Amino acid sequence: MIEVKNLYKSFDGNNMVLKNVSAVFEKGKTNLIIGKSGSGKTVLLKSILGIYDVDEGEIWYNDRNFLLADDKERKKLRQEIGMVFQGGALFDSITVADNIRFPLEMFTNMTAKEKSHRVQSCLERVNIERQAFKLFPNEISGGMQKRVSIARAIALNPKYLFCDEPNSGLDPETATVIDNLIHAITKEFEITTIINTHDMNSVIEIGESILFISKGEQEWTGTKHEVLNSGNQKLDDFIFANKLYSKMKK
Repeated sequence: MIEVKNLYKSFDGNNMVLKNVSAVFEKGKTNLIIGKSGSGKTVLLKSILGIYDVDEGEIWYNDRNFLLADDKERKKLRQEIGMVFQGGALFDSITVADNIRFPLEMFTNMTAKEKSHRVQSCLERVNIERQAFKLFPNEISGGMQKRVSIARAIALNPKYLFCDEPNSGLDPETATVIDNLIHAITKEFEITTIINTHDMNSVIEIGESILFISKGEQEWTGTKHEVLNSGNQKLDDFIFANKLYSKMKK
């Protein structure tokens, strides 16, 4: 579980981007942060990760206060975190398999045999066939790149998984595959997963816990079963701007 309490974040001391945000992101669930571009959802994600320093508030990883942790504690915690970047962020100069091996080389004392087994296990878990192991990222499709990115993110058996717009640039069918894969891995390994997205298909498919942010403030929390009938005007404006979903409004 990850919990943020009364989080404030500004840039240059006067541009307040996050305003008193509090939320609980539950273990074993796909927790979604949604909102318009510029709403603050990316800043929130990066603040939880420690990429941005916050002005006020608390960030808890289970019973650990991240903001009070020293460098050694933060380093240990970061090894428990997996990250799926918006663009995949794979290393173009090394093979698919070596992309998965990279964090194992950096952060473990595994033998070469153990690393190879872990690489194979992770790639097979995201349905990458063996003939693709020796290919380079630019030799595989965008959907496969995202799956490889997920495989790399779970290589160290993380307790926490962050996904920044994981469906960006994908066609709807492939996006659904990625959604279902992230959801299945979250359940299988009991990971606390936080997904930053504006994709309403993701919200409806896998939104077990949803935080809607508007202008840096938390406007609504709920589930995919409640999101279409929330009674929150700002959330309705966000969702039903899409003509397809406007037809679903009661």
